[in-house]
Amino acid sequence: MTRPGKVAGAALFAGLMLSLSWMKPAAAQGSGSASLDAVKGRGQVLCGIAGTVPGFSLPDSQGVMRGLDADSCRAVTAAALGDAAKTKFVATTTQNRFTALQSGEVDLLSRSTTWTLAREANLGLEFAWVNYYDGTGFLVKKSAGVKEAKEMDGATICVQPGTSTELAINDFYRLHNMKFTPILIADQAEIQGAFLSGRCDAYSTDASALATFRFSQGPKADDLVLLPDIISKEPLGVMVRKGDDKWFDIVRWTFIAMITAEEKGVTSANIDSFANTTDPDIRRLLGLEGDMGKALGLDNKWAYNVIKQVGNFGEMWNRNITPMGVPRGINNIWTKGGLQYAPPIR
Repeated sequence: MTRPGKVAGAALFAGLMLSLSWMKPAAAQGSGSASLDAVKGRGQVLCGIAGTVPGFSLPDSQGVMRGLDADSCRAVTAAALGDAAKTKFVATTTQNRFTALQSGEVDLLSRSTTWTLAREANLGLEFAWVNYYDGTGFLVKKSAGVKEAKEMDGATICVQPGTSTELAINDFYRLHNMKFTPILIADQAEIQGAFLSGRCDAYSTDASALATFRFSQGPKADDLVLLPDIISKEPLGVMVRKGDDKWFDIVRWTFIAMITAEEKGVTSANIDSFANTTDPDIRRLLGLEGDMGKALGLDNKWAYNVIKQVGNFGEMWNRNITPMGVPRGINNIWTKGGLQYAPPIR
């Protein structure tokens, strides 16, 4: 038997909980994502990039930011706001890139940044996806006659401080009981100039960046040699702040949508021809059935907007990386021998 006092107490407690249920955090009153609410409120996605790397983020002759990292930003903006043009690019350095994301100066970081345990465990940040599988390499002058990295005992090496490249070089030289002298220069253009002027024997960073830098030298490219050694794994990814799972989901599934589109042969040019497709995967991808967008807090045409405005993953690669002379290799989709594999959108 329940005593009257208990009933009254239970009713009072239930009433109190009901009244408190209205006291929700600001994010819960909107989309459920503080980042998405901020993005919608300002009508822009603030994206941290380098802004100095050919093939990844560099303004063209008209001042338009071009590159794989820049287009990764545009894809997220197309998903979140329906308009890729509403991306605002914020230049960051290797020293301030994480602080910019932590402080909310940017909504995501797309800056050729390597996914590592220390970064994800210690910075309050996390990687949503890998847009380029890379590795640390070395660029030397042909006149040096160097054929492999093990021949560079005692070399001076130009490298940016505070990067995973710096750690990879230290590990490599330690492993092979060799010594080197680092020439630490933060500015991208300055470090490249230092290498070309002879201040260091080698320039080290991600092999992709070395290849694009060599390509940018035009006729003088043949004077430079990209050594065959890849001394580390460098999965370059797009980062967001921890604690905002819905924003993380939006960024992650934007890339999955682009990979899915490539797998299915859906491009920015032919996407509208699939309006009457019977393929259930494509119908869900393009918002023709199901509520995949609604599940993310977005319009159901979120992925359609990404593909129509930015393209599938292959288009993004071909537009930005292929002209640099870099083979796609392991960055291809899994059906063509690569690592890019899309979980199902269902």
